[in-house]
Amino acid sequence: MSRILGQLSPRQRVPVKYPVDGCAKMGERIRKTGDEMQQQAPDRSKGQFTFVLHTHLPYVLGHGTWPHGTDWLNEATAECYIPLLRVLDRLEDEGIPPAITINLSPILCEQLTHPAFIRQFDSYLTRRVESSEEERLYFAKQEDPRESLAQFWRDWYREIRQDFHQRYGENLVQAFRQKQDAGQIEIITCAATHGYLPLLGSDEAVRAQVRLGVATYQRHFGRRPRGVWLPECAYRPAYRWTHPVDFPGRRTFDRAGLEEVLFDAGLGYFIVDSHLLDGSKPIGVYLDRYEGLKRLWGEFQDAYPQTESRPLTPRQAYWVSSSGGSKMAAILARDSQTALQVWSGEHGYPGDGQYLDFHKKYFPSGNRYWRVTHPRADLADKKPYQPELVQGRLAENAEHFASLVRNNLAQYQAQEGSPGLLVAPFDTELFGHWWFEGPEFLHLVCRAVGNAGDVVPATGSRMLETSPPTQIIQLPEGSWGEGGHHWIWLNGLTEWAWKEIYSAEEAMTDWATRLSASCDPLVQRLLRQMGRELLLLESSDWPFLISTVAARDYAEERVHFHSDAFGRLVNILQAFNSTAALSQEDGGALELLEEQDDPFPEIDPKWWVR
Repeated sequence: MSRILGQLSPRQRVPVKYPVDGCAKMGERIRKTGDEMQQQAPDRSKGQFTFVLHTHLPYVLGHGTWPHGTDWLNEATAECYIPLLRVLDRLEDEGIPPAITINLSPILCEQLTHPAFIRQFDSYLTRRVESSEEERLYFAKQEDPRESLAQFWRDWYREIRQDFHQRYGENLVQAFRQKQDAGQIEIITCAATHGYLPLLGSDEAVRAQVRLGVATYQRHFGRRPRGVWLPECAYRPAYRWTHPVDFPGRRTFDRAGLEEVLFDAGLGYFIVDSHLLDGSKPIGVYLDRYEGLKRLWGEFQDAYPQTESRPLTPRQAYWVSSSGGSKMAAILARDSQTALQVWSGEHGYPGDGQYLDFHKKYFPSGNRYWRVTHPRADLADKKPYQPELVQGRLAENAEHFASLVRNNLAQYQAQEGSPGLLVAPFDTELFGHWWFEGPEFLHLVCRAVGNAGDVVPATGSRMLETSPPTQIIQLPEGSWGEGGHHWIWLNGLTEWAWKEIYSAEEAMTDWATRLSASCDPLVQRLLRQMGRELLLLESSDWPFLISTVAARDYAEERVHFHSDAFGRLVNILQAFNSTAALSQEDGGALELLEEQDDPFPEIDPKWWVR
């Protein structure tokens, strides 16, 4: 249950300060006194608003192309990331500061800057242009009205390719960095490989994910991150914890609250789902999209009842401290009403009949020529897509969303006598991939909010600077998944994967504790590659894909691959530690893994020391 631990006096209400050089003292979080802050606060009659866009894909380079693998990254880049940068460009040209808060996961940044991705993405776009032109010619001969749409797709992919090479210099991470440096957006970090932190088997494993997330961010963006996106918005307080599945190293021990880990890493705030604050029913962002989850959900409704908590408003920020100590982090909570408008495929905007349908595709190109028609329409009943009908619906939806933001903040102000905060977190891949028109929706909403003048666009850090937390609270455990708990990632289909993860985590800690101080460069190489394989094994994407059944075989294969790779490295390290000799076969295996799985040059085995 959420519980209020304390109320700060007006003189104690200070903005979040982000420790520099890793210093973790509450006094270093103070930048201005409350009086100074009030003098410098922006004029906001109703409150502040931000989109929080969580941008992540698992590591797929070198692990397949199609239907599962690198083409996931190619699709997301073409349909989401470049269109999002275009939106930011347009808003900058229009003089509108969007103040969007964007998480670019560390493992995604590693992939987007990898030379292999640059080559493969160019090849992917070239194929899409050529296949669209082939379809255009075929439709023209058949006098098929889809000829114009085939031409649309040909031109669309051609322009994406041109922007990738010319406008963004083949480095999208650098393009986002420039937006942050210009003050348009704030970029926050994430766990290194999007590990599901509440279920990881040791505090060492959690700290390694977080520390590497910070280090990778610093390399890519030239500064320390202020905030963090907890994978799946999944939070765990401090308590005595037992591994949830049985394996040889299973134990019960005291765990740190995630806010303590974040504090030690110098991270000031994170995002939570509103049900952890107000006891409401979690929205559940995946159930409508995956039949596999619908089947599993019936098994877990009784196991994970609705969270009971003392109602707190998501219109404020809070300090979180699960142990009652001074190691705290601030939270911003998701607004449930605006979330439903975008996430719901049936009741939200993306289900409008005029928008491009995601599911029905023309093969072999994969182009989409049909509209939603109706959220429950069979694929055979989908009608042709008509782009000219879309703009009016987008304008209407964007204005409706902006009015929800204004009205909700106005209602809070009328009730409480002070301006509030409205935070709207979404997966970035929703805008452009699931919902093709989504990037234009973002543009229109940012323009509507920015031009209205009664709501201030603000990044997460800016919100905390101008409207700092006044209460210290405890939060229950939970996530933003259906039911608000962990069942999507831990269930009968995935227990075996967690056994593999927990066994590898225990081995990593044992070997790091024994040998991380070694000066032997080969020992360090082996430990670092063991860490990489463990981190990739811990990715929350694998149990999620197993549960949804959408790419179950691929996800299971990835779990086996990284578990086996980790085990092979352990055997090599054990043999070398005993004989001080490396066989040609073992040396080749190490080099092959270093070539195939090569993110995170700053990885440090000392992070896993017990």
